[in-house]
Amino acid sequence: METDINNSTGHAGMTVQIGAKSPNLKVSEWVQGLPTNIDKEKDNVVLVEVFQVNCPGCFLYGIPQAIEIYKKYRKEGVTVLGVATAFEDFDKNTLENLRLLLTTGEVIGETLNAFGQYGQLVDKNKIPYKIPFPVAMDMLKKEDNPTSKIDEIINANVPGYESYSQSQKLEIIERVKQYLKNKEYSAQTFEEFALRGTPSSILIDKNGILRDVSFGTNDFLEESIKKLLSE
Repeated sequence: METDINNSTGHAGMTVQIGAKSPNLKVSEWVQGLPTNIDKEKDNVVLVEVFQVNCPGCFLYGIPQAIEIYKKYRKEGVTVLGVATAFEDFDKNTLENLRLLLTTGEVIGETLNAFGQYGQLVDKNKIPYKIPFPVAMDMLKKEDNPTSKIDEIINANVPGYESYSQSQKLEIIERVKQYLKNKEYSAQTFEEFALRGTPSSILIDKNGILRDVSFGTNDFLEESIKKLLSE
């Protein structure tokens, strides 16, 4: 499971709240399936599975769970959508590697290593299943001058910053600088929903209201979906 910056600096630009209308997913391209979005799926419960191509936990847990939901509930009024994002390893979590995955099943990097260790690869470099639902690539925005955001991030994520000692402040600034240096791009959907890492699932009800955002394995996902279907 991949986490973003020890979860210690969240996302200052978060606009979406649980219980409020969900914004549309910001995507650069629908790589698989017909282009769609939250507003086009009115009257359906929508599950968005967010993953990174270079994230073993996504392919071992998150995506298989989403596939199971898709198979069981797609005729009951559930839409499952996949969004590949990137908050790290920008050389691996690319549109090209996503295309490769969806067209051939080939995986790379840590995902490849993990499936190899578990003896689950097909033809040396492919995962043993196919993703059946539409998948998009998150919209990545190149950060021109990421260090200009230091104050913004500290204000949003370090309550009582002013009361820290000078040496603690310097340490916090250093950590944020390091974080921003690694953050060559910001992924728009990942940021807007204030996700903490991958795999993450986003759940939206039939009226387009955001009901849940969870990170990691979610044992209550099916239960939540059944509840939303009955509303």
